[in-house]
Amino acid sequence: MNAKGDAMAENVKEFTDDNFTDEVINSDLPVLVDFWAVWCMPCRMVAPVVAEIATEYDGKLKVGKLDVDGNPGVAQKYGIRSIPSLLIFKNGEVAQMLVGAVPKPQITAKVDAVIG
Repeated sequence: MNAKGDAMAENVKEFTDDNFTDEVINSDLPVLVDFWAVWCMPCRMVAPVVAEIATEYDGKLKVGKLDVDGNPGVAQKYGIRSIPSLLIFKNGEVAQMLVGAVPKPQITAKVDAVIG
């Protein structure tokens, strides 16, 4: 648990406007990006699911969160209007997108489609 009381899994990275290109666009692995904000209750609901996926897909998928309030550049670039939004990147491009607190099977189905 971090100071905010969120269970931030060790293998869930923190993406920012500054590191997004290196961590996501230039990643060798597909990347699941959870666009979220501290005040967003549905984001808090999806956070443990994202952490589980990070653990289950370790080595096959990079997983991280991007706080839209602190990093408006990336959120704006990808047209994020509702959060949570989950984008799955492959080879630097958005391959899949889910909006809202969707159930885990829906997320893993999209992940599996990208990983192949």
